[in-house]
Amino acid sequence: MEKILLVVFAYLLGSVLFGEVIAKLKGVNLREVGSGNVGATNVSRVLGQKLGAIVFFLDMLKGFIPTALAVSFYGIESKVVMFLGIASVLGHMFSVFYNFRGGKGVATAFGVVLALSFKLALLMLIVWAGVLYWKRYVSLASITASAVAPILFLLAGYPFHIFLMSVVIAALILYKHKPNIERLLSGQELKV
Repeated sequence: MEKILLVVFAYLLGSVLFGEVIAKLKGVNLREVGSGNVGATNVSRVLGQKLGAIVFFLDMLKGFIPTALAVSFYGIESKVVMFLGIASVLGHMFSVFYNFRGGKGVATAFGVVLALSFKLALLMLIVWAGVLYWKRYVSLASITASAVAPILFLLAGYPFHIFLMSVVIAALILYKHKPNIERLLSGQELKV
């Protein structure tokens, strides 16, 4: 029962869309401006980089806190770590507070990885920054870093359920980036 409550907590925490909250405090409806997304990238475009960084940090904490709690209480060998990581990302993507609409889950997923391994999170960040510097597309950088995560967990010898969690999260992020992929292919995606 305790583990089920933790999964519910992770999903509900993930469902708090800080981009929406901060934008509304500024009198802005994020879904009607910029890319229409509620994440840190659109907040940066519309409201400035300072608020974008705050949203990224808060969204990252939504993945970090539940995953870190699971590792602390049950150990990385416990499958509850996998369920909490996925639940926090699902909450951000399909928020119960916003008619199951949400963001793309990249910052929250980064928080999950950070709670598991600082080194792997740093490697993902380097990949993300490298692709962003090279191609100037946040979406492409996010997709690439997400796709690299399962490979990193596999090579680092993490338990299979952690690898599986990273595959599920990467697939969800890819799914949520479908409109971005279509714009990338048609040359219409916004550059930084």
